[in-house]
Amino acid sequence: MELKRVVVTGLGALTPIGNDVETTWENAKNGVSGAGPITHFDASKFKTQFACEVKDFDPSQHFDRKKARTLDLYAMYALVAANQAIEDAGLEGEGVDKNRVGVIFAAGIGGLHTFEEEAGYYAQHADQGPKYNPFFIPKMIADIAAGHISIDHGFRGPNFGTVSACASSNNALIDAFNYVRLGMADAIVAGGAEAAVYPAGVGGFNSMKALSTRNDDPKGASRPFSGSRDGFVIGEGAAALVLEELEHAKARGAHIYAEIVGGGMSADAYHITATHPEGLGARLVMENALRDAGMKPEDIDYINLHGTSTPVGDISEAQAIKEVFGDHAYKMSLSSTKSMTGHLLGAAGALEALLSIKAINDNIVPPTINHEEGDNDPKVDYNLDFTFNKAKEREINAVLSNTFGFGGHNAAVIMKKYKE
Repeated sequence: MELKRVVVTGLGALTPIGNDVETTWENAKNGVSGAGPITHFDASKFKTQFACEVKDFDPSQHFDRKKARTLDLYAMYALVAANQAIEDAGLEGEGVDKNRVGVIFAAGIGGLHTFEEEAGYYAQHADQGPKYNPFFIPKMIADIAAGHISIDHGFRGPNFGTVSACASSNNALIDAFNYVRLGMADAIVAGGAEAAVYPAGVGGFNSMKALSTRNDDPKGASRPFSGSRDGFVIGEGAAALVLEELEHAKARGAHIYAEIVGGGMSADAYHITATHPEGLGARLVMENALRDAGMKPEDIDYINLHGTSTPVGDISEAQAIKEVFGDHAYKMSLSSTKSMTGHLLGAAGALEALLSIKAINDNIVPPTINHEEGDNDPKVDYNLDFTFNKAKEREINAVLSNTFGFGGHNAAVIMKKYKE
């Protein structure tokens, strides 16, 4: 069977460093941190009191009161980003059969805040018997964002959510890529959303000692590959991409941002939260993505790293890159945009794919911020180009974007410049 070519024709973003694609990209290029004190709740008694939150988001500007009552914040974020991407792609215009447009949208957790509120209310009023909001279940479940997007736009193609922790939205992109290249859909809105900056999210990650506790310096807390890194910075938001079959996109005159050419998946099969110390799963997922794309290691110009700023994870990813790419590892550019956006959990892969596409379009590698001279880890090879602190101009024809999730889930996507 001849596989069809898949291109990206629409982008949408609602992130800690911008409420649209262009603002997000400008801030990423300029090394702007989205971190600050938590405002969603009183975090004064928590070990971590800061996060990368979405700024100046007013649900009433996007949803009427009746609609808002049915949505957890994560689904609101998903709808806003998806609507941007759909409008950008012109996906509701002429030449689009909505029976062949799908939605595959990810969340690592889903409606955590809704769950926390409802469970807390019951705990406080247990003597009165169960009293739950009728929207509790449909607000909380992790697949509901895909459902809302399809309902709002009438898209009747493949529709589901993917859940694989921090690899979730890369898995959504890979599934969308496969459905389109197999001819099972003309276009799919794919991405991810997360809104876990609430007591259960922050407290849960704190108890695992996964989060940075640099409360005196929130903006400098996410420092991937630096010796003083002490955990990731939790983020929130959403990103969406429209993946479309090439000929379908050309027939309707759609703008083409880039081409998706490969996706890889693997499992560490090692530990429920820790990455494989030798980067075995990370190595496999990159090899699988290259094989799927029919590309050689030297074809990759830039890797958007998973790079969460955790002591073990950063080391294993860097080691895996050296094993997969050999001498070429020292010729590529690497960077972790999580140093600016924080870790968007289930939305991370979609946002980082979007930033990778912008990097391809502008031939600019966004930086890994917060590295200070001399703040080195003896286990990290600093001959690799981590693009510390300042963006770099270079020709970028192909990008690989990594995501690794709790449970040992790994997913990587490869994008390249579109050429006829």
